[in-house]
Amino acid sequence: MKNDSLKGQYRINEQIRAKEVRIVGDEVEPNVYPIAQALKLAEEREVDLVEISPNAQPPVCRVIDYSKFLYQLKKRQKEQKAKQVKVNVKEIRFGPQTDDHDYNFKLKHAKGFLEEGDKVKAYVFFKGRSILFKEQGEVLLLRFANDLEDYAKVDQMPVLEGKRMTIQLSPKKKETPKKPAAPKSADAPKAAPAESEE
Repeated sequence: MKNDSLKGQYRINEQIRAKEVRIVGDEVEPNVYPIAQALKLAEEREVDLVEISPNAQPPVCRVIDYSKFLYQLKKRQKEQKAKQVKVNVKEIRFGPQTDDHDYNFKLKHAKGFLEEGDKVKAYVFFKGRSILFKEQGEVLLLRFANDLEDYAKVDQMPVLEGKRMTIQLSPKKKETPKKPAAPKSADAPKAAPAESEE
């Protein structure tokens, strides 16, 4: 279970070694208590004493059901993870003399990756003497970027790094359709002459 990774991080009840602790929590007066009194307080409420800030002076503890505490932590971590936008970079490899069928197949894959929000790093790999065709490789990558212009913007133009020539593409943000502004300008001139005539 994923909870196990969280479990070992916090000392609870008798595991807490401090002589006194600062208690926070629901329906508890925030204050510094001797550890024996803090444990008794938790026991009376039939919950646990959980050390949430061990490095504070004195350590800070919460009076809460430990499993509920772990659940809240896990939930918070899940929410934070959901807020983080994860961007994957998908690689597509070409040879300097890739045929049209292979090219179109890879182009279709790239469109799919970009529509899912992934970045695409396309490269031409030059083996042995094929480095002589580096212009062909550059033309191929520029054609690739051009064919994807409706889906992606170019982050980095073709660059030769050792035996690879690379181009990087990012998905275009979906634009919200703009409302036409033309009717406003058409109405304005009509209204003005009518007022001046009267």
